[in-house]
Amino acid sequence: MIPNTSVSRRGFLGLAGGLGAAAALAGCGTSGASSTGGAVTGTSVAVLPSTAPATWNAVLTKLNGKLKNDLGFELDAQFINWSNYQQQSLLKFTAGEKFDSALQALWLNMAQLQQSGSLVELTNEVAKYKNLSATLPKKLLESNSWDGKLWGIPQVNSAARVQHFVIRQDLADSLGFSTITDFEQLERFFYAVKQKNDGTVPYGAPSNSGYLHAVPVPTGMFNARSWQSPDTIARAFSGKGMFFILAKDAAKTGSSAPEAFWDDEGVVETLHRIRKYYNDGIINADALNVDGATLTSQWMAGKFAAGWAMTDGTSSNSLNTLQKAVPKAALANIMPLSGGLSAKPNQTFQADNMVVVNSKGGNLDRAMQLQDWLSIRENHDLLTYGIEGTDWEPADGNKFKRLNDYAFPGYALSWRPSLERKSLSISPTEEKIFDWAQNFDNFTVDPFASFIPDVTPVKQQVAAMSNVITQFANPLFYGVVDVDTQLDKLKKAADGAGVAKLQEEMEKQANAYLKKHA
Repeated sequence: MIPNTSVSRRGFLGLAGGLGAAAALAGCGTSGASSTGGAVTGTSVAVLPSTAPATWNAVLTKLNGKLKNDLGFELDAQFINWSNYQQQSLLKFTAGEKFDSALQALWLNMAQLQQSGSLVELTNEVAKYKNLSATLPKKLLESNSWDGKLWGIPQVNSAARVQHFVIRQDLADSLGFSTITDFEQLERFFYAVKQKNDGTVPYGAPSNSGYLHAVPVPTGMFNARSWQSPDTIARAFSGKGMFFILAKDAAKTGSSAPEAFWDDEGVVETLHRIRKYYNDGIINADALNVDGATLTSQWMAGKFAAGWAMTDGTSSNSLNTLQKAVPKAALANIMPLSGGLSAKPNQTFQADNMVVVNSKGGNLDRAMQLQDWLSIRENHDLLTYGIEGTDWEPADGNKFKRLNDYAFPGYALSWRPSLERKSLSISPTEEKIFDWAQNFDNFTVDPFASFIPDVTPVKQQVAAMSNVITQFANPLFYGVVDVDTQLDKLKKAADGAGVAKLQEEMEKQANAYLKKHA
């Protein structure tokens, strides 16, 4: 993403913002209405990552005027810097603060919050709200239910999500790479950029992108084997930390046989490739420590030739700003799958982002009414794109043209597959990939699609391994240490943290899941 976009959905940047917390807290609390869409009052506070958009106050004033008139309450947002969001949003739940909803995800704290009773179950709620239910495909709700229970409203703008690359097409053209279709070509492009030696770094990575470089989910950015066979999605308790790779034939054998990610031949091969990239200057030297906001500003200044992208059609949004620094800049998205877009990568169809309702300090009716109200195009467009004629204007083909820098984190509150508009600046390659990602049939359902491992039996080991991954695995994911030496240190530390217990519990739960869904 450019790093920034990745952040958008995997979070790294931003500034704290939003409106006054005091006013927000004063407006919270249960109104007494039942969960049938009855009248509610006050202010619906949403805890959101990223920053308050430019012109946010003007948009919120207009939005609240309409929301108060339509439903009788208002919206407030507590924006938290991406770099602190995981910890601070968790603290808000555990401290019993009064807010209605928040962005959560498996890669944040969602499993922990669900297991601690901090979330309202929404299984029977969506159907009560006609606008909301009309914009959420049945398959999306099924895919995002855990053991048949829904704990959040999926925020997606496509059916499937596959990480890939956004590149500077103007550089590719100048170096003779007009079309890049496989990983080998992409790697040669990286080295051609480096050989050009004009100060452009071939690939820019932010500090929180770690395991995404090597571990298949189903692709690892530099895992060439995963681009050839995107048929495995690694698993971790709570969706982060220590990843295990489950057997490819598990659905046939009934045995998940999880192996630590460092025992996978493709991952180890990738770690050596990343180390080479680091030594050769293909990856930015400060990747282990640089924050997403800094990296994004560097991308906008034209420092990098490529970065991370997701299949949500947003990586081209950076083009207008990039062209202020590099007038001839052009972007393209590269999905170097063997077989191209006919490859059918594995997918769980689980959303990267979910809106959850706070069970200990939120108002269910108000939160769901807001989600329903935002499922109406006029309201969705106002929050997502800003004031029409001031912040944006419609363009042909359900696209929109930005008129200023207003950019609301729609993935955290208002993403609906049928309501999203494409940016007028979207590149032809990104538009093609985005359209491809809209169709569930273009993907293979992963055998562990709705498997959410319960962290309860191994809480202590998960916490200990989190520290081990940060200290010993992250340097490997950025190539800053010798692979063989560091792997020895990692394995030794992991043994002490209880990785064997984690592996045993993962196998036990995964096998039980297979048996139940056979």
